[in-house]
Amino acid sequence: MKLNNERDGVMYAILSYVLWGITPIYWKLIQHVSSAEILAQRVFWSFIFMLVLLIFTRKWHTYVEFVKEIVKKPKLFWSLLIASILISSNWGIFMWAVIEGRILEASLGQYINPLTSMLIGVIALKERLSIFQILSFVLAGIGVFTLTLHYGVIPWISLSLALTFGFYGLLKKTIKADSTIGLALETMVIFPIALVYLMYLMFESKIQFFDSVSTSLLLMGSGIVTALPLLLFTKSAKKVTLSLLGILQYISPTLSLMAGVFLFHEELTKAHFIAFLFIWSALAIYTFSSVTKRIKVKTADPLESKSKA
Repeated sequence: MKLNNERDGVMYAILSYVLWGITPIYWKLIQHVSSAEILAQRVFWSFIFMLVLLIFTRKWHTYVEFVKEIVKKPKLFWSLLIASILISSNWGIFMWAVIEGRILEASLGQYINPLTSMLIGVIALKERLSIFQILSFVLAGIGVFTLTLHYGVIPWISLSLALTFGFYGLLKKTIKADSTIGLALETMVIFPIALVYLMYLMFESKIQFFDSVSTSLLLMGSGIVTALPLLLFTKSAKKVTLSLLGILQYISPTLSLMAGVFLFHEELTKAHFIAFLFIWSALAIYTFSSVTKRIKVKTADPLESKSKA
């Protein structure tokens, strides 16, 4: 039974990361729409989709109770608002990068996500790093510095994606809610801003939602594209170890990288290759360190690992 659960968890994880990895193809289909409107439509339809899902999964009552709790706790509201702004910014930057033909920089940002989260943990949560983790961070830094020399400027797309998602993850620790309710709350908070912007576009006759039936359907589908991978990931996280998820997560940026090079013909320069080589080395060391640490913990306390299982 346990093996079946883990197998199902791995399938959910792979499917979620594959969906995340091929989203650049989806955004390319509506690249004629401005990035700002795509982001607003994504927030709008994500919230609508999550409301329907809450009713369908019978979590509406829990959601309403959580909303009442937010009203009573201003600190929780501000944490939720900032988290919503961070993840929306992350979505917007990624889509803009895809549309502008900079998928390679976006995939680099996804690759360094775990390392950025590690650094934020050290600074904000006073976590300690092992020698292997320090080495992985140094190697990643060399990779980013290589691109900085190549472009003549800091690779802000990669760093912005990594930092916004890293701080988003930090704030999520303060919001105790399951993923379905959490995503509904995040889109709820930012929904009014998206709605006002879409109304402004309509008033100025600049909205592109009605350009064609395909455009309308693709923009409406952005809500499902946003929510579905996250929900699949959540199902997998309950059945698969974190160390295995840590390895599987590199499926997403790898697929994005391949899409950028082979489908959309972005140039993989020598500087890109060197930078990615350092990043991949850093991730290999980081993953090895995480896996061996978990194995040592299980070996040292087998009774605890059995009880968790």
